[in-house]
Amino acid sequence: MSKFVKLKKGFNINLAGVAKKRIVDSITPNVFALKPTDFNGIERPKLSVAEGDTVKAGSPLMFDKIRPEVKFTAPVSGEVVEIRRGDRRKLLEIKILPDQRIEYENFHKYTISAISTLSREDILKQLLPSGIWPRIIQRPYGVIANPADKPKAIFISTFDSHPLAPGFDFILKGEEQHFQTGLDILRRLTPGKVHLNIDSDAEVSPLFGSVTGVQVNKFSGPHPAGNVGVQIHHLDPINKGDIAWTISPYGVTQIGKLFLEGIYDASKIFALAGPPVKEPQYYKTFDGACIDQFINNGLSNDNVRIISGNALTGERISADGYLGYHDHLVTVLTEGNHSEFIGWILPTSKKLSFHRAFGLFSFMNRDERYDLDTNTYGEERAFVQTGVFERVTPMDILPTHLLKAIMAEDYDDMEALGIYEVIEEDLALCEFVDVSKHPIQSIVRDGIDLMLEG
Repeated sequence: MSKFVKLKKGFNINLAGVAKKRIVDSITPNVFALKPTDFNGIERPKLSVAEGDTVKAGSPLMFDKIRPEVKFTAPVSGEVVEIRRGDRRKLLEIKILPDQRIEYENFHKYTISAISTLSREDILKQLLPSGIWPRIIQRPYGVIANPADKPKAIFISTFDSHPLAPGFDFILKGEEQHFQTGLDILRRLTPGKVHLNIDSDAEVSPLFGSVTGVQVNKFSGPHPAGNVGVQIHHLDPINKGDIAWTISPYGVTQIGKLFLEGIYDASKIFALAGPPVKEPQYYKTFDGACIDQFINNGLSNDNVRIISGNALTGERISADGYLGYHDHLVTVLTEGNHSEFIGWILPTSKKLSFHRAFGLFSFMNRDERYDLDTNTYGEERAFVQTGVFERVTPMDILPTHLLKAIMAEDYDDMEALGIYEVIEEDLALCEFVDVSKHPIQSIVRDGIDLMLEG
């Protein structure tokens, strides 16, 4: 039975520079890259190619030695021009110089009627070598799913409540058949339900409103209402020993294309947004695109921070960095490398804050869009017990106590306090509102790594 969940806890970060719903497809990046750092759960990545090799879209580039059946494949066809490594020869990037016309590896094509007869083994045989499998994420821990597991349910959040996040209904417009086929495939991978979670505060798009065979749930409230981890908590919480899978609507559509068209289609529409962007808008490209041509001469100033992803959880990249595997947004913010005399306490209408003492005027107009920079207005200090973490976390856990248990490496308390239910993005707002300036997301990942090692 469908559920409606209204969340009261949370906080919306309204940044200026929202992307206009206009798609530009005339820019072709000079190089693309697959980044192993985009994937949690890879223990020992091994290369399948060498510099100078030619590949097609869907050709294997690397695999995890612990789970070699899961392949990580090329988003475009072309020549492998560089394999970049870091300290201790850590694999950082596999760069591809693209062909003018993309060529694809051929996978098996199925008719819609044939898909209904596929076994779980048939589906895995198609998915694992394609490069799509890494889009299926396991909860707990937020790592790539183990194909040997049978999850109790699969969860899909159709909306993203992070600041400046694009709408999946817009970037996947016209993909109704591929999306429904992807859902039909996923249903055969779990003995439980496939949950499709939509935003009750927005108009339901045809892409999500016409689906069949899944449980459609509605969520309402401020960020992090769109986080799939928060949604799982309110629908079917993760307890010790439970396994659930999550996947984005984009990944669902990719699965549908793989089975209906027999190709790994890594084409992607992403938003370039943020206050310093002169023309915030959408661009059509492929996974791993170099962003330099998209931002070239498109910023109002040079003192900026570029982020692949959103302002809360994204990865900082250089001006010639690459669009992340899971990202549909590049955020640009003004770098906060300046100091203000008692700037943390002066009342102003130009700053957004969850705390009334610091952002008094922001409470008068919650719909205002703010040109925020990256200044933290302070440095890390001892934990201050304010109770504010609990006010932005719409889950039945105690974030402050959980974080302290992680820092103390107390396994029993981590389990009791909810480590199975969260990954970094679920407590990212705690980092934004933390007056103690702690790296909350890094602490959460440290705790997850401890649990995985234990």
